[in-house]
Amino acid sequence: MKLLGHIALGLLLGYAALAALLYAFQSRFVYFPEMGRTDRATPAQLQLPFEELRIATADGEQLHGWFVPATDARGAVLFLHGNAGSIAHRLDWLPLFQRLRLSALLVDYRGFGQSSGRPSEAGTHADAEAAWRYLTEARGMPAARIVVMGESLGAAVAARLAARVDPAALVLHSAFTSAPDLAADLYPFLPARLLARYAYDTLAAVRELRCPLLVAHSPGDEIVPFAHGRRLYEAASVPRQWLELAGGHNDGFIFMRDEWARRFGEFLQRHLPA
Repeated sequence: MKLLGHIALGLLLGYAALAALLYAFQSRFVYFPEMGRTDRATPAQLQLPFEELRIATADGEQLHGWFVPATDARGAVLFLHGNAGSIAHRLDWLPLFQRLRLSALLVDYRGFGQSSGRPSEAGTHADAEAAWRYLTEARGMPAARIVVMGESLGAAVAARLAARVDPAALVLHSAFTSAPDLAADLYPFLPARLLARYAYDTLAAVRELRCPLLVAHSPGDEIVPFAHGRRLYEAASVPRQWLELAGGHNDGFIFMRDEWARRFGEFLQRHLPA
């Protein structure tokens, strides 16, 4: 019995140590800015003209970004990427935006790519706000001609921004309902909701929306369960559209490029007519 007691105590201490490590080093499980940091791919590789930008945030960081104009643009899309890599890894989206006649603004959050600073939840939201101000103030674009779009963690950032600035529309790709919800799904053996230091409450933001919403998610998503996308879609009280993808978390767009273009185009025709 004493041996069993020692084993149980050891397991309990190990469990507590694991929980403490996850709490203390949580940012390393949320942000992966070092992934492909040296990649310097640009829209020039697709023979697309672009402007390289430095956008100042309200708290003094400098964000690296691109503005990629579309011919005879109907509006613009502010694209907010996920928690790994940089805008250099999002070139595949640009031909779609060009096809739909959307100029595109892509920015790296603080600490990602060539942007200054270190990532944080408040920082990502401040960065999205700075990008929005660039489009509406520096470029003079009306809010009613701007689509806000986010993938994965970027969808949480996009939803919060859209709930505050009322763009033409919001597009969520492979989005989670909240960081604690996702943590509970990924780590069911831990009290993930109690340990979560990040909110990224996409669901709350969606409930505050006043603009139309397009939600895209794949049943094969191996990182963010399909149910998250469905909950977000069902929570919206605004005009909404659902797009069921194929493939995994990061390749749904690749598997369904033509369908994305068709359905996104239909959505834009209703809510951002040319």
